[in-house]
Amino acid sequence: MDEIVKAALAKWPDVPHCFGWLALDARGNWRMRDERAQALKLPGDKIRNATLLGFINRNYQHDEQGRWYFQNGPQRVYVDLEAAPYIAHTSPEAGFVLHTGAVLADIDAVFLSGEGKMLLRAGEILAQLDDRDLANCLNDLQINGEPASDEALTRWLESDDYHQALCIKLAPSQRIMEIRHGELSTLMTTCAYVSIPENA
Repeated sequence: MDEIVKAALAKWPDVPHCFGWLALDARGNWRMRDERAQALKLPGDKIRNATLLGFINRNYQHDEQGRWYFQNGPQRVYVDLEAAPYIAHTSPEAGFVLHTGAVLADIDAVFLSGEGKMLLRAGEILAQLDDRDLANCLNDLQINGEPASDEALTRWLESDDYHQALCIKLAPSQRIMEIRHGELSTLMTTCAYVSIPENA
């Protein structure tokens, strides 16, 4: 958290929280949602200012109820999540990078949903891979040590008890990890994270 934010919190500890005005979409874009966007259930406008994006990313966290927020000075601006709390992108040098710019290291689990969405977990971090980056991972999928064919991948997706293990080779370490079946809603519940926070 930025020092200026800590100072503002100490000076104004009781500023009301803000809900519904900020969203994170499934491709890692921060979106500002004015009253019209909220009323019409629109995604809102992409935030493009680099300084503001950096400020949001550095001060993004969750509370004890699993609600994600951006600490804007003394005020918590709660975030509506279209997907997971983090969105990951592939990187030739780093493997996976979060929408905040941080490298996703120490991945402890990889999941694939029935819709073909890849989810990555590293401790408290739960990230969904941007759908545009999924193609970059297909060549790294293996079944029984061989590249996974489209047919084998389809069979795996359609059956929870498919007998062959689906694995992924994680760059840049080349570590092999088994992929599990997993749906975002289930993983969010397991992590006790909230997609659409409400004023408690």
